[in-house]
Formats: sequence, C-alpha cells, structure tokens
Amino acid sequence: MRRWVPQRRTIRRNNRSVRVDLFDFALPEDRIALRPASPRDSARMLVLDGDAMVDRLVSDLPDCLRAGDILVFNDTRVIPAQLEGRRGEAKIGATLHKREGLRQWRAFIRNAKRIREGDRIDFGGEVAAIASDRGADGSFLLTFEGSEPVEILLERAGTMPLPPYIAGKRPTDDRDAADYQTMFAREKGAVAAPTAALHFTPELLTRLTAAGVDHVTLTLHVGAGTFLPMKADDSDDHVMHAEWGRIDTGTAKRLNAARAAGGRIIGVGTTSLRLLESAADEEGLIHPFEDDTAIFITPGYRFRAIDGLMTNFHLPRSTLFMLVSALMGRERMQSAYKHAIAEKYRFYSYGDASLLLP
Repeated sequence: MRRWVPQRRTIRRNNRSVRVDLFDFALPEDRIALRPASPRDSARMLVLDGDAMVDRLVSDLPDCLRAGDILVFNDTRVIPAQLEGRRGEAKIGATLHKREGLRQWRAFIRNAKRIREGDRIDFGGEVAAIASDRGADGSFLLTFEGSEPVEILLERAGTMPLPPYIAGKRPTDDRDAADYQTMFAREKGAVAAPTAALHFTPELLTRLTAAGVDHVTLTLHVGAGTFLPMKADDSDDHVMHAEWGRIDTGTAKRLNAARAAGGRIIGVGTTSLRLLESAADEEGLIHPFEDDTAIFITPGYRFRAIDGLMTNFHLPRSTLFMLVSALMGRERMQSAYKHAIAEKYRFYSYGDASLLLP
C-alpha cells in the first residue's frame, strides 16, 4: 500500500480543440461484454500495424511484437470503492474516485440532493464519513471516521466498482472480485481496473519473455472520472479529473535504455500511456515521476514516450476514443471500430483488445 503524499501540481498538455461529435459511433448493446474471456488471453485482438489491419488473438501477441520491445503495465489494484449508505432516511450511494488525504476521498454521490456539507453518512459495518467541500461536478469530499485505515473500512463496507455499462445490466458478484483485477495488481488505490492488462496470464508473459519482449510496471490509480461521458460539444470545455501516478527511477532507466537500443515502448492500457506521456520531456526521455496528472490527449498531440498501445475498445464520444484517434488517426480508428462491430468484437472493460502500432 502506497504512502500518501500531498499533491503538488496537476499536469495537462494542451492540444488542438476538437468537436466531440466527430468521435461518435453507433454500438449495438449486445457488443458490450458482461464477462471476460476465459482463459484471459483467448480474447480477440485487432492489430493495426502501419496500414495493415489483422484479426488475431491476444495469445498471438508474441508474434506481433519484436525482440527488444518493452511492455508497460499498470500495477494499480482496484479497491472496493462502491459504498451504499444512509443519511437519516435517505439512501445515499458513493463512488470514491480520488484520495485527497489519509482519511479523505473525493466521491461521486448518488442522491446528492439529499446531502449537505457537514452531513454524516452511515455506510454500515461501523463505517461512516462526513461530507464536505461540494465540488462543481457535484462530488463531495468524504472524511472517514475512526482510526482504522480507510482500506480496511472499505473491505468491510464496500463493493467492487464495476463500470456503469456493466453494473447497469447485472449485479456485482464474487467472480468480479477476481475478474476485475489484473495479474499485476499490487498497489491499492484504483476505482477502475487498467483493463487492457486483464488479458494477460503468467503463461503469456513467459512466452513474451522467451520472444525477447521485456516488461515493466508503473502505478496510476485510475479514478471513476474515466467513466464520465463528455457532455461538452468541444474538447476545450471538458475538464479531466486528476489521477495520482508514479514511475520510479529504475523503471525510467529501463524504458530509456530499451528505446536507446532500438526497442519500442508499448503501453498496455491508456492509463500506462497517459502516465508515460506525463513523465516524458520534449525529447521523449522518461523521467521519474510521483504526482497527479490530468493529461488530456486529443488529435494534434505529439507523442513523446510511447511507440504503440494495447488497449480495449472504448466508448463513443469519450476521452479515450479521442486518445486512440490521436495515436492512429480519427478516420483510421472509425474504420477499425466499424470493422470490430461488424466482426462482433466484444467492447469495453471485459471486452476484446486492439494493438495499435502507428
């Protein structure tokens, strides 16, 4: 469990303003995956390598990369950040999305109109919090009572915070406690999984190593803001929520050495990519990093740190679909998503993968 340190700055790189409606597409409801593939690496993978587009499986990944490439995984661990409680007779739901102190978490609140600053919310199991500091986005700062670590309180009263497009179709169950964690999950603090890494198994990692493909981990605690739809018509009017991340000195050195030797840095998931880009200088050198980032990548952004990305299929009109369009081109990604829908790829957190090599 990481030691909390106060935030010092928020990083955001400005890109060209873009219209959000250009990143829309129609997705049939039956393309939304409600369970992951089993085994995990049996998921399908759409490979965009230069101008080519090929249907593969995740288990084919060693054949799609080169010796000397290095994969970057996010080792954050999802905490049971979904809470149900009461303020008096009113039912209150809370989804924690960013830690702001030893006992303080920023949270999105369901039935927020029944909450006032200073109110006490009882989540059961002797877990309670005081609401304060209502944000412009309707969130509240929750200060948890008692002396037990908040992580212990959440284990007692919280549940796994599945994305709304899954939770709206079925209840969370015991399978999700394992399904929604990656094999790299170690550092507690995320309220959403870095889902591209859900496809990996120890056997696949062994095969990648045998093929000369290295890997490292970093930490970015994914917040619930990742699920928020873009309500603005223009990207300049959308505010990204900050997330805390860390790249240690040894990891930065290994990444820079791999690239210097001719290898490619492949982010596994948009969370890894965003943190790498936050830590890179203008020449693409990756530096140690421990801070908040609110980087927002849209077309027109010049990538510095990464040479490719493995990621799942994203929501229409989302910041993440903008990000992959920045990497590969909007028309190319619209075409790729049209192909994926026609070929019945499974979308979103428990869905299939894409490997994007510009």
